[in-house]
Amino acid sequence: MCRMNMRLIFVCMILSGCTRHYTWNDDFEYKPVTTQQHTIATWQKITDNKSPIHIYVEGDGHAYFANGTPGPDPTPHDIFMRDLTMRDNSQNVVYIARPCQFIMDNKCYFHDWTDARFSQNNIDSLANTIRKIANGRSIILIGYSGGALMTGLVIKQNPDIRVKKWITIAGLLNHHDWTEYFNDSPLDKSLDLDALPNVPQIHYVGTDDNVVPITLSKKWIPEEKLRIINDATHSNFSNLKLDFD
Repeated sequence: MCRMNMRLIFVCMILSGCTRHYTWNDDFEYKPVTTQQHTIATWQKITDNKSPIHIYVEGDGHAYFANGTPGPDPTPHDIFMRDLTMRDNSQNVVYIARPCQFIMDNKCYFHDWTDARFSQNNIDSLANTIRKIANGRSIILIGYSGGALMTGLVIKQNPDIRVKKWITIAGLLNHHDWTEYFNDSPLDKSLDLDALPNVPQIHYVGTDDNVVPITLSKKWIPEEKLRIINDATHSNFSNLKLDFD
């Protein structure tokens, strides 16, 4: 498996300024979480030791250039998920980046944000990060874009993680259907979600999403669990208010 040149990655990160937009409110604390698989970037606001934790999981980030070639660093340039996290006024709110976003550790390979971005290794990394943060408490798990598939797989594989509710936004929920729809190369090193987890859930989709088209969302999600947001694009849901109940 080809390993990215770490010096090149570092230079690319400096030139692109990939973290320049990620300024957080003072009540969020940056806390890297180390797992056996990766060290994961998180920002946490924990003010109550009993209430459920709202955990937001990032999308695929800047995994590819506009011409479709893999980029050297998947750190997101878009601030949609950061802003959504900071608007959550709950007592316990956490943002979790995907593997190799913000932190390019020595276990990162370009496969981690391309054809293997939904691999067992990455799923385990996210699950272990959630376990360390939740510490046995119940959580509401919110996944954006490819983070929807990641969180769904975490729920399916880890019944010990106490998910009170699962929420997705512009969620990719089956990468086989998605790559076939766009006639893209299949993600052969990734796992897929063949059925939705059996937990309370709600899925927000935009009518103008051209990354995860609403026709696919309607194929994956039962009508009663679907919330269609008019004029919303993949990363612009205006002032979306999530239903946590």
